[in-house]
Order: sequence, then C-alpha cells, then structure tokens
Amino acid sequence: MSSEIIAAVSAVVGEAPRPVALHEPLFVGNENAYVKSCIDEGWVSSVGEFVNRFEKDLAAFCNAPHAVVVVNGTCAIHAALMVLGIQPGDEVIIPALTFVATANAVVHAGAVPHFVDVEETSLGMDPQTLITHLEKIATRQGNQTVNKLTGRPIRAMMPVHIFGHPCRLEELAAIAREWNLMLVEDATEALGSTQEGRPVGSRYTAVFSFNGNKMVTTGGGGAVTTHDEDLYQRLKHLTTTAKQPHKWAFLHDQVGYNYRMPNLNAALGVAQLEQAPRFLAAKRALAAAYMRAFEGMKGVRILPTPPDTESNYWLVSMVADQPDEGWLDTTLKALHDVGLQCRPIWQPLHMLPMYQEHPRSDLTRTESLAKRLISLPSSVKLGLSLIGG
Repeated sequence: MSSEIIAAVSAVVGEAPRPVALHEPLFVGNENAYVKSCIDEGWVSSVGEFVNRFEKDLAAFCNAPHAVVVVNGTCAIHAALMVLGIQPGDEVIIPALTFVATANAVVHAGAVPHFVDVEETSLGMDPQTLITHLEKIATRQGNQTVNKLTGRPIRAMMPVHIFGHPCRLEELAAIAREWNLMLVEDATEALGSTQEGRPVGSRYTAVFSFNGNKMVTTGGGGAVTTHDEDLYQRLKHLTTTAKQPHKWAFLHDQVGYNYRMPNLNAALGVAQLEQAPRFLAAKRALAAAYMRAFEGMKGVRILPTPPDTESNYWLVSMVADQPDEGWLDTTLKALHDVGLQCRPIWQPLHMLPMYQEHPRSDLTRTESLAKRLISLPSSVKLGLSLIGG
C-alpha cells in the first residue's frame, strides 16, 4: 500500500522541491513592509500600532467583539483559564488526542487535565461518550460538579478543533451548561474554519495559535477572542503584567504575566491575515486534490470536514481503516524516504509519562486513531499552485 500512497501524494504535490515540508509559512504580501516600518520607527516590542490593529482585524475575522493577542497559543490558553477563575486542583476536561500544549496550559493554571475520548468524524470530543462518562463518575453538589473518584471539582471543558475540523461544539456546550462547566474553545488549529456558516471563535471564548506552522503565522503568537467585555478587560490587564495605567509609575495590582505580543510579530499577523481568504481557498483546494487522489484506494481515506462545517484543513490527514502500528511506521518511513515529510498524530496525552495517572474516560477510539492516522504535506503554497496563486 505504501507505493499507492506515495503515488497519490506525489500526484498532488507535483514538482514541488524535495523534501516537501509538512507545513511551512508563506510570506508574499505586506510582511516585509510592515515589519520594516516597525524597525524604522523603533516600535518593536509590545507597544505599537500593529498590536492594536491585529487585535481589531482578528476580532472582525472571527466575528467576535474582542481579541487579545499574546506571545503563543499555550499562553493564550493559560490566560483564558486564569481569567475564567480556574483554581488549583480543579479538573478541566480535554480530549486525549490533542497537542500537549492543551494539557500543559491546564497544569500551568494549577488545574488537572481530565482526558476524554474523541469521535472518528471530527477527531474532537465525542459528546455521547462524554455524557456517559460524566453520568458514571460525576455528581452535582450545589452549583458545581465533582468527580466522585477524586473528590475534585470538575470546573471546565476545553473542546479542540483538531487539524482545523470543527468538533460538535453546540452539543458539547449543551453538556457544559447541564453540568455547570465553563467552556473554552481551543481553536489553535482552526482559524478560518466555520460551523453552520459561523467562524470558530464567534460564539464562545476561544484561543488561537499563530505558530510558524499555522496557516496564518506571526512567527510565535496566540490570541483569545471573547464576547465578554469584563473578561476582555481582565485578559488585557493580566497579560500586561497587571500594570495599572499611569504616565510614569509602575503600579501592579496582582500577579500578572508578560504575555503581550510584540509589535514585530503583530505586523506579520496583520499582513498574513490580509491574505487569509486566499490562503483558505488554497488549503481547501489542496484537500480536494488529496481526496481525488485517494478516491477508491482500499484501506485508507482522507479525513473529510464534518457535516455542516468547513474546515481550514490546517493538516490534511489520511486515516487507515484498521489500527496497525507496523503499517504506520512502514508508511511514514516510505514517505520520508522519497522526501515527503508526513507525520503521525500526537502521542495520546494519557500515554505521556507526566499524565499517565490523570483521570480519564475509556480511550479506546483515541488509542485506535493514534495507530492509523498520518498527516500529509499541507503548506498553503501547495494549494496556491492548484488555484493559480
């Protein structure tokens, strides 16, 4: 099967120079001009016009009233959890199949990651599995939910839109309301994805990442979007070392964090966001090309966008029908040997040494998917070549 897969991927990426990266940034707009203006004017740190401009542009792009930009996605999650009032010892429900930063940020806030299983269609949290798990291990005590097995409050849940595919967010939000859990939307991979025609991050407090391998990059960077005016103001304050406004005095009223995005990075972000519609079109064209190339191939398929959603296809991924670690390693080696830099999905979080004893649901589907999923070269420029960009 490896030869068939190599032929299909090669047909899509065409004459792209080898090795073909999994995902690389593309700077073909106003990046140079905007960054140069920061250098020329001396506004290179966290104060400058591009920081405010990027926040305004990002909020508009996500159809959210407010956005706060920070130094990376992990800090965005941490800050969001802190302003929502997550306390040391609280449990936060997250999928076991996500990048480690989701769990790490929960720990940074002093809380405990609680892992739940995912579904096959979106790779996001499975609502029905979550309901069954909560009914088994949780109890309502007044206005809070408590884990009967640990005695700790379960305070929040953080669904993740894996690879840009929107999860079943409204069903999960209904579960959060029923169990009195706060909800943070981890959209770090999903900028530009839509659900029922609405952008991810437009309904709930959400976090984004602009790492160098994302569709839109600021080099390193992240953001929180929200509809809550009070939460927005507290986010701005917390991520700016909790410094009170004053012309010269250094007055801080709580332990804050130096998380604000530098103007240099925000300048990149403004230029990249200007090109986001074209980048999204390219990514979706690339995904469609992969689907055509893999059509009819036995035993594997390209993961499609779930119903009523439009993915940004951050990473186009193929899924084998049956779990097989031998197949996974053999296929990855064969792809890398011919210069196609593909990768497996992350190691499930409950298998990492620091998270092996954490609370969890049954994770059968997570463990199965980890053995049969490979992400394919997904750079924007590969898609642009398909749409004549």
